[in-house]
Amino acid sequence: MTNWQEDIVLDCSGLNCPLPVLKTKKIMDGLDSGQVLKMISTDPGSVNDVAAWAKRTGNELLETVADAGEYTHFLKKRH
Repeated sequence: MTNWQEDIVLDCSGLNCPLPVLKTKKIMDGLDSGQVLKMISTDPGSVNDVAAWAKRTGNELLETVADAGEYTHFLKKRH
């Protein structure tokens, strides 16, 4: 696991699709270009959902780490 320096942490544990992505979008909209969001989810669907959302919006998915049912996504604001 790479150690990304996150600017903000969003804990979406216990939330199911589409809430993790909706909350991620809301936070990312408020970040400045280059800032990093660490989003934590327990929804296995978030792996594909976050990757698809990042690709669609032009934000960068730096890394996704799966560990014992917890999924940690590092996203970088691109614009």
